[in-house]
Amino acid sequence: MTWIPISAPPGVLPPRPITMRAQSIPARHEFPEHAHDWHQVVYAIDGVLMVTAENRSFVISPDQAAWLPSGVHHRVGSLLGAEFRSLWIAVDAGRDLPSAPTVLAVSALLRELIVEAAAIEGSRDGDGYPDRVATLILDQLRRAQSLTAGLPWPHGERLLRLCETLYVDPADTRSSSAWAKALGMSPRTLTRQFEAEMGLSLRSWRRRLRLLRAIELLGSGTTVTETAMQLGYGSASAFVFAFRTEMGMSPHAYRRKATGRHRISSPISPSRRETPAVHAGDHGE
Repeated sequence: MTWIPISAPPGVLPPRPITMRAQSIPARHEFPEHAHDWHQVVYAIDGVLMVTAENRSFVISPDQAAWLPSGVHHRVGSLLGAEFRSLWIAVDAGRDLPSAPTVLAVSALLRELIVEAAAIEGSRDGDGYPDRVATLILDQLRRAQSLTAGLPWPHGERLLRLCETLYVDPADTRSSSAWAKALGMSPRTLTRQFEAEMGLSLRSWRRRLRLLRAIELLGSGTTVTETAMQLGYGSASAFVFAFRTEMGMSPHAYRRKATGRHRISSPISPSRRETPAVHAGDHGE
């Protein structure tokens, strides 16, 4: 369960009004707890991010971003690796955005603007194009739908073992009773502790986990059938029904939409995410 810290370079200047950074986060790497004098949006165009802020941990998919106001202590990492995008936003520029950590829905337009901002970061454009992109990003953030949360994540060692195992292998079919035995707990204690820390039952958490992993897998180009098998569904049709119920569209339609998005570079597969690398700008998390 060891996480490897990622160091941010010193002497980074504050955003004016937005600074963008693109980076590959290898599996089990994280930016340790810290805070900024400016706001931050954390987002992954590929893979998922784990965010901890105000004693609450959650996982966000490529359809979501985390808004972290200035002064909020937070950690950001990835369990399996991710293509990370970080937006630093000046306090004045984000004054009408949420005052508490918030999970935001990322529209297709906002995603493309983030990709474009990373592509032009550091460029010297005399016609003010970077400023116009920054203005559009701020407009889209103000319009973004606030979500209840990402996938809740535990702090306790035994629940961490449970959730990390299921995250890596969502097809694991062990019952709550079997998990309680493996963790040295009674089934009642596991149920009580899980609901107290996570705010939902293990069954409901597993359903949300499967949806998040489905979004991740389909977005990376995995076929619908292979996604269903990796998630542990008995058939592709059962997965299609469950996905459509939650998302309002079929996984085939979602996959076409997700894989058709423009990317500034080919995502790095989790097995090859070995060392952190800054792709745009020379800024810390």
